[in-house]
Amino acid sequence: MAKKESKFMQPMKVSEELAAVVGRGPMARTEVTKKLWAYIKKNNRQDPKNMRNIIPDEKLALVFGGKKAVNMFEMTKLVSTHLS
Repeated sequence: MAKKESKFMQPMKVSEELAAVVGRGPMARTEVTKKLWAYIKKNNRQDPKNMRNIIPDEKLALVFGGKKAVNMFEMTKLVSTHLS
């Protein structure tokens, strides 16, 4: 019997806004998260006073709905709207 793939591992379509940050899909949620964090760290987008908060640049602002700051837990919910 074949093992059913986890929802997190299934390749998903990536929106244009998210693709500008993580690259073209389809890709699994886990891969999207890994690439998103790589982008955040490479571009120094974490708040130095509170590392749980992300300060979006122009590309991330499109993914995060124009918010000025997003905590890492809220980020997951906002990113999921860009996956289908």
